[in-house]
Amino acid sequence: MPAPLLPREAVIDRLLGAFRRHGYDAASLGQLSSATGLGRSSLYHYFPGGKEEMARAVLDRADAWARDAILAPMQGSGPVERRLNQVIAALDEFYAGGAEACLFGNLVVGEARTLFQDRLGNSFRELVDGFARLAKEKGVPAREAKRRAEDAVVRIQGALILARGTDDVAPFRRVLKTLPQQLLAAD
Repeated sequence: MPAPLLPREAVIDRLLGAFRRHGYDAASLGQLSSATGLGRSSLYHYFPGGKEEMARAVLDRADAWARDAILAPMQGSGPVERRLNQVIAALDEFYAGGAEACLFGNLVVGEARTLFQDRLGNSFRELVDGFARLAKEKGVPAREAKRRAEDAVVRIQGALILARGTDDVAPFRRVLKTLPQQLLAAD
């Protein structure tokens, strides 16, 4: 398919993979071009604002995914365990069982941290608030629910880092498996 005919959404999906692998600072225009199969001029056709606009489009895509696959079940109705299992399945799929890096985690360092700090902070806060909501619905007191929710995000992010650093997804798999007990258990 000629580059100009490539749908913008497909370009964004490919950029998401590149920013996941390289982060913002290390993702050169050459790497972004290679990841998308587009020349630099074609990339600028889609994203006149350059790499920063590309990253913002990727964050828009990731935020939309999170709203649909993570936050909607957390805020929905039905049994808490079922909703949490939906969230776990979505995280498992998005991170390919722990084989894929966290986009947000790779964008909280370097120049990206300055550019996207408010947005990334909001994303992490929404995730913590969503996990806390599920715990509170199970009767966990508010302060403890928030602590467990923060711990859940720390464990997920840490497991993703460990999985990438050791090329072993077992820690991520274990975190997802134990998440319901860690988050929802009665005191």
